[in-house]
Amino acid sequence: MFDYFKYLTAAVMTTIAVWRFPAVRYGDSHRRALWGGYAGFAVALCLYTPAAMDAVDRIPVVDLSALLRHFASTAAIIAALTYVATSYGKSLGAVVPRHVAVSRWIARASYKAGAVGVALLTVLFFTVVDRRTPSHNFLIDHAGQWGVAVYMTVFYFFPFVTTATCGYQWTRAARQAESASMRVGLGLMGISMWMGLVHTVARIAVLWAAVAFPLGPSTVQFIVDVTSIWMDLLFLIVAVGASIPTTRAAVARWRTWRTLYRTYPLWFDLVMAFPGTSLYPPGRRLAEIMHMRVPIDVRLDRWTQDIADACEKLRYYAPRDLLFAAEDIAASRPDPEPAAEAYWIKAALQAADAVPASLYAAAPLREKPFVDTESEAAWLERVSTDYSRITVDQAQELLHFARVGSELEP
Repeated sequence: MFDYFKYLTAAVMTTIAVWRFPAVRYGDSHRRALWGGYAGFAVALCLYTPAAMDAVDRIPVVDLSALLRHFASTAAIIAALTYVATSYGKSLGAVVPRHVAVSRWIARASYKAGAVGVALLTVLFFTVVDRRTPSHNFLIDHAGQWGVAVYMTVFYFFPFVTTATCGYQWTRAARQAESASMRVGLGLMGISMWMGLVHTVARIAVLWAAVAFPLGPSTVQFIVDVTSIWMDLLFLIVAVGASIPTTRAAVARWRTWRTLYRTYPLWFDLVMAFPGTSLYPPGRRLAEIMHMRVPIDVRLDRWTQDIADACEKLRYYAPRDLLFAAEDIAASRPDPEPAAEAYWIKAALQAADAVPASLYAAAPLREKPFVDTESEAAWLERVSTDYSRITVDQAQELLHFARVGSELEP
């Protein structure tokens, strides 16, 4: 059961690291540092699973998996400190709050300290740590050895500083957060850091207590197992706390994907009718939805512009009374306004295939009170839904009716 918990924690942290991997492509050091922390802890937790330990143990270096875990954890800790420091951005004034200045100083010093720490851990690992026989659990099997106590004390110096710094900053930020999701998320992350501080102090105390007062193997194993479960629990709390503030962004991303999916039929037909409208040739719906050439919000903005540009070109093919005829035929629809626009576009596209462009443009479509791209995209989603339901025969019938009406007018 304990091993399954290890796999669960490693899987959750790895999932978050993969989910946030696109942040590496951007020039935002804030998001890159956050991803680095998740990635480092994901590697460390994966190396802590039995399968990874067995794989690493095949390398002819005794207890190498422990050293690699500590390297990955140190890198993650430095990234976490950088994330906390960059969270405050650049100071606009001359006076910087003391807690901000301290966090930034710790983050800057962590790089040099991390390099020294990794070098010191490597030296201690190959000199003072008794590695004559492979260990199943590094702490339990080496309990009572002063060399391991020194080695682990050097390693725990980094999480001690990190948990204290991050715990203070995230708890303070949680009290000042404006939204409930940020308060809950930062609060959980702050709690996890205080749990990490307790874990670090407890581990150091156990290691030196075993040196000063020899403890029984069962006692050491119980304490190490409890603190390991405690550590896995705090990582899960970190994962939950970090995910809560991004829930709104995830929902918005899903809505954008859904809007693109539903708007695709309208956009595809328009850019195919006027090839120079889009920046690139349109592809199949799934390929357009899944490709990563540009961010999804930028893609949605381009699609709305493509549709608007193509509709402007359609005005030179549409009969003069087409819009009025479309409004008449759509009046009985549950949502008549987008249905009328859908009928106009469908019929105008039929006209563009049959007749040359006129010298004079038909009346423009009705103005809508759009305030941003999202509201325009939401409208086009409704138009595209009706557009997909209109048959070619219905569009031809509407086009014929509009042409007859235009010819009868004086």
